[in-house]
Amino acid sequence: MLERDVKKSLKQYLTDIGAYQFWPVPTGFGATTIDCLFCYKGKFYGVECKRPGVDKVTPRQQNIMALIRFASGQTCVESDPELPTVRSMLD
Repeated sequence: MLERDVKKSLKQYLTDIGAYQFWPVPTGFGATTIDCLFCYKGKFYGVECKRPGVDKVTPRQQNIMALIRFASGQTCVESDPELPTVRSMLD
């Protein structure tokens, strides 16, 4: 399993539940962010995807996640294609 498997699963799940989702493509222009930003039932979320077995984020990713939480959003790191962390965050 790779990180792309986690991302593919997350994209499908968010589509299935009707969440607005944004997957920024890093180009070197503008602000940096994490893998997936989405809005669901009036709440804002950010998810950093990792390959299975990895849950460590970079300092930059930590900082972005802290900024989202400071603005009352929720964040998590997901490394399982079954999405237990994301599903738990949305409960």
